Amino acid sequence: MGILRYTLSRLLQAVPVLIGIITITFLLTNAIPGDPVQIMLGPSPSAEMVEEIRAQYGLDEPLPVRYVNYLTAVAQGDFGQSIYYGTPVLTKIMERLPVTLLLMLSSFGFALATAIPLGIISAKRRNKPTDHVSRIVALLGVSTPSFWIGLMLIIIFAYHLNVLPATGIVLPWADPSSVDGASSQIDVLWESFTHLLLPTLSLGTLQMAAITRIERSSMLEVLQQEYVKLARAYGVAEQKIVRKHAFRNAQLPVITVVGLQLTSALGGAVLTETVFNINGMGRLIITAINNQDYPLVMGTTIFFGLTFVIGVVLTDLSYAYIDPRVTYDEVN
Repeated sequence: MGILRYTLSRLLQAVPVLIGIITITFLLTNAIPGDPVQIMLGPSPSAEMVEEIRAQYGLDEPLPVRYVNYLTAVAQGDFGQSIYYGTPVLTKIMERLPVTLLLMLSSFGFALATAIPLGIISAKRRNKPTDHVSRIVALLGVSTPSFWIGLMLIIIFAYHLNVLPATGIVLPWADPSSVDGASSQIDVLWESFTHLLLPTLSLGTLQMAAITRIERSSMLEVLQQEYVKLARAYGVAEQKIVRKHAFRNAQLPVITVVGLQLTSALGGAVLTETVFNINGMGRLIITAINNQDYPLVMGTTIFFGLTFVIGVVLTDLSYAYIDPRVTYDEVN
């Protein structure tokens, strides 16, 4: 019951954060020079048509009235109508959301699958060649922008070697008839893997590098604790010490970093989807900004904020699973 109360409490605390995100984004979006109606209708629309469209989307109302109306609509689950696409904002988000979620999950899977072993090996072999290589890889990953990595991967593997596609993405659950060259679901899975590989490496490298550095430093700290030295003195095998005594206790800082990396993954998804011409949430928000589509900018921003808040709450909840000393019986 403690975890449930804590979860509800954190979700309630997130409400003011989301309202703040909505408020700031609303004011900044409306401060952008230009008129979305003029962009939508072209250079010389009639005055009657402009007024009709402005009234349709509520742009003829004063700014405070529009703000209150928008908050009221969002509270009822209505994110408005996209000016550029002419469809409900929520429909457009749900259309693009699976692509971005697939890209983020694959990038985080790659990051965790490589960073945790690299960090452990680096800590076990401190100041040895393996450790130096691991630290150099992590430093390069943290220092290199994801869009540059994506461009280099395209140049090498798509242009010169011509072994992987440079653009687009295929959802693994797509119907074979909708995928070129696919006659079965196995073919769809293979096409999905080949299209997803380069974007995953591009987006996941930064997360991998950051997690590797934290995993290494956390493991080094735990391996120098007194109970680990005692286990060595009793002749416990080093592999068992790392697996049973050190690994779990070293994961709290790693979990924190994984939760915080969610923000960089969301930001990196915008650039990665642009580089690889992937129609996900990243390109959706870029299109919305370029066309001053106020409702769509607001809707995608709220989604990004909500995703981050949920990620932080899940990170906090995972502490109790990793460390039995952490309890949520009392909500502070």
